[in-house]
Amino acid sequence: MTAKSTDAGSDPAAAIDIYIANVPEPFRGALEKLRATIKSAAPKAEEAMIYGVPGFRHHGNLVCYAAFKAHCGFYPMSPALLDSLADELTGFRVAKGTIRFTPDQPLPAGLVRTIVTARLGENGAGTAT
Repeated sequence: MTAKSTDAGSDPAAAIDIYIANVPEPFRGALEKLRATIKSAAPKAEEAMIYGVPGFRHHGNLVCYAAFKAHCGFYPMSPALLDSLADELTGFRVAKGTIRFTPDQPLPAGLVRTIVTARLGENGAGTAT
């Protein structure tokens, strides 16, 4: 599922608000929690629509996320990072660059923070605090 329209002019956060508002529950709630966790882990990162889905940038693309008919996707944009976290990702469907999850089996906030922090390091940003 993709949002019907994300035209919010030049305000990426507003475009993301529109995207999320068009996502039905319970997927909307899952994306809202994921978005908040990413923001807390990288407060200086900028929200942006990346490849047509919500995401964050800091010294380059950081992470993205989206909702679909039967799952949500979290895109760390680093297959090597996903490989290194294979044990922590047990129980989730993982493909090259993608972690699939559902509202009833969300990604743990600690794991999301670990991924975002690692991506900040990969982007040469250190920490975005």
